[in-house]
Amino acid sequence: MDRFNGKTALITGGTTGIGLATAKLFINEGARVIVTGRAPATIKAAQAELGDNAIVIKSDATSLPDMDALAEKVRETFGKLDVLFVNAGYGEFVPFEAVTEKVYDEMLNLNAKGPYFVVQKLVPLMPDGSSVVFTTSLANVKGMPVLSAYGAAKAALRALTRSLAAAFAPRGIRVNAVSPGPIESTAILQKVGMPKEAADQVYLQMTESVPMKRLGRPEEVAKAVAFLAIDATYTTGAELMVDGGWSQL
Repeated sequence: MDRFNGKTALITGGTTGIGLATAKLFINEGARVIVTGRAPATIKAAQAELGDNAIVIKSDATSLPDMDALAEKVRETFGKLDVLFVNAGYGEFVPFEAVTEKVYDEMLNLNAKGPYFVVQKLVPLMPDGSSVVFTTSLANVKGMPVLSAYGAAKAALRALTRSLAAAFAPRGIRVNAVSPGPIESTAILQKVGMPKEAADQVYLQMTESVPMKRLGRPEEVAKAVAFLAIDATYTTGAELMVDGGWSQL
């Protein structure tokens, strides 16, 4: 299939996990893709894995100057942007009473403020009929005590999805969100410093909570992103849950 033939896409946080799986799918469907990340090792590995149809660059998802540079890179490379997948983000597992101002600010900056301004910087490059997809989270709708700041940020992002869908509707730009549940192989828990043994236990507990009794795969979320980005032509302001039924049952 060539659903993305001739399309251009930007994926923030695209060097691992869901972002990388989505980049692969987009490329296989004919897109030209720019992917961002922060760690030199994952940037190098992603570029090798994605090949010549992708440009993988270092960009901090919380830095407005980096966003300006990213917009200029898109302008120079593509001239326009058909799909913006705002995926960069992660959650700190911290009990409410232990959340510091630093942790709170990090969660809100990365998961709410960053997405807000990266769209502001890039939407001038997006033609009528293009689309924005945010990554929200199950924590947006399920009360998770150790993810209070992260959940608040993702709830803000859910609200932003609706606000921007209304703002961009006159231009024919659709704005939607994909909301993953626990996904295997994303290494998010290790990224925030949780030992592998503890992370494995958390994933086991999550698996037991999911009605389908398994973790999701990054490729399953990528398919949902592609649907929202290209196929869902009469859908805007929506949040598509990809969580094994956890939020619904």
